[in-house]
Amino acid sequence: MLRINAGPFEFAARMEKESAPRTCAAFEKMLPFENRLIHVRWSGEAAWIPLGDFRMGVGFENHTSYPSRGDVLLYPGGISETEILLAYGSTRFASKMGQLAGNHFLTIVGGREHLFKLGQLVLWEGAQNILFDRT
Repeated sequence: MLRINAGPFEFAARMEKESAPRTCAAFEKMLPFENRLIHVRWSGEAAWIPLGDFRMGVGFENHTSYPSRGDVLLYPGGISETEILLAYGSTRFASKMGQLAGNHFLTIVGGREHLFKLGQLVLWEGAQNILFDRT
């Protein structure tokens, strides 16, 4: 399990080690991981962490373009920049290049009732600090 602190909210997340083992292993090596969470431009009700040219050394696994509320995806790079996407509502993962698919490697299981509030905070108030760490 991981703890995610985003803005004023705290969430618990399950790592999807069976379906995305390489992505989970690579992300665990980065913990604690701190960054800024901003609202998406193309994908609907989601926020993202742009990672630019950073490469985690993983390809696609357990990838989807339609994450559910509480799913966290890693787009490993390719036609768009590397990024982490956190879905708080209806989402179709995309960039200015078109539809993308990201590795579903985390599922938020605790604090889900705050996801929409986090999304609205990021949308209306701007970037929020986010920290992923072990529990």
